[in-house]
Amino acid sequence: MAEGITTRELNRATLARQLLLSREPLGVGDAVRRVVALQAQHPASPYVALWNRVDGFDPGELDAAFADRTVVKATLMRITLHAVHEGDHRVFREAMQRTLYASRLGYRFAAAGLTPADAHGLLPELLAFAEQPRTAVELQAWLQARLGAEKKAGAWWGLKAYATLLHVATGGPWSFGARSSFVAAPTGPPPMEREGAPRALEQLVLRYLAAFGPASLADIAQFGTLPRGPVRQALRALGDAVEELQGADGTVLFDVPGAPRPPADTPAPPRLLGMWDSVLLAHADRTRVIPEDLRRVVIRVNGDVLPTLLVDGRVAGVWRPVEDGVEATAFHELTSADWDGLAEEARSLTALLARREPRAYRRYEHWWRRLPDGQVRLLPG
Repeated sequence: MAEGITTRELNRATLARQLLLSREPLGVGDAVRRVVALQAQHPASPYVALWNRVDGFDPGELDAAFADRTVVKATLMRITLHAVHEGDHRVFREAMQRTLYASRLGYRFAAAGLTPADAHGLLPELLAFAEQPRTAVELQAWLQARLGAEKKAGAWWGLKAYATLLHVATGGPWSFGARSSFVAAPTGPPPMEREGAPRALEQLVLRYLAAFGPASLADIAQFGTLPRGPVRQALRALGDAVEELQGADGTVLFDVPGAPRPPADTPAPPRLLGMWDSVLLAHADRTRVIPEDLRRVVIRVNGDVLPTLLVDGRVAGVWRPVEDGVEATAFHELTSADWDGLAEEARSLTALLARREPRAYRRYEHWWRRLPDGQVRLLPG
């Protein structure tokens, strides 16, 4: 019979692997590799993510990593922007082939009068053009010259995510501004086949489990928006490289043998997670980190994921930068020690934001008008 693991032990295992039980003295590249991928829809979020995880985090080091492409930003898991180590990009992109093919060369691409064969005919020349950084406007003009104005928009919608393009750091407070620029990844065009590379998917599964496990089949599929069939095949092919556990509700969970599983009573310090932090989105069953009654509060109907308070390892509320520090809203009673810990985090975070963009995430503040009642405190910077 498989070894059992409680929900609280599951929480501590994931937090340990995501560097959220204690900040570690790692360089930016090593930290990104350890946590596999950082959600990067908002330019500030990779910085806030690493501030939460790295002891003595220097944002200038991440600036440099984006500039020299040691850390790269691209459309990958869940068909969203992620920051990953450059050494991981190729295998992650190969593992995502099936998903990106179906989602970006599908109905909307076809509505523009284009087929997957058209895409693969264009890709070698498109990527050759993008060997030097090109703006989105330049790439759209290139497509229009070859396809005409009517097909340009649909072609760009599909190819900007499907093609092996990396986002180019353009400056600004968080390395990437509102006007995107792109450069071809050194991996060359994606394969013409719809199916991904099985070995690449196996590697992604192992890396995911090491960073977010233990996890179920549904969790692994959720992480990459991958079909469960190929994930199941990958788990079978991995054999003894993975082991099975039994979750508190009887769900079969998979893990990497020897990966950290701290005791349930391991202290979990408070954290101020940024928008779309990966630990909030990497599982189908998110109750290991988000109480079910708060899931729809912090993950909005359009997919926005609010900045959250993590207390004793689980989401307890939300936060936003304000003029004098951080405004924290807790949705259940917190202890004085909890508030003291959050206040200490807020002072450090305010210092980071002050050097870059004091009111980061300001455009999302309309969600605060729709929050349930909670305990609101100003945590001074």
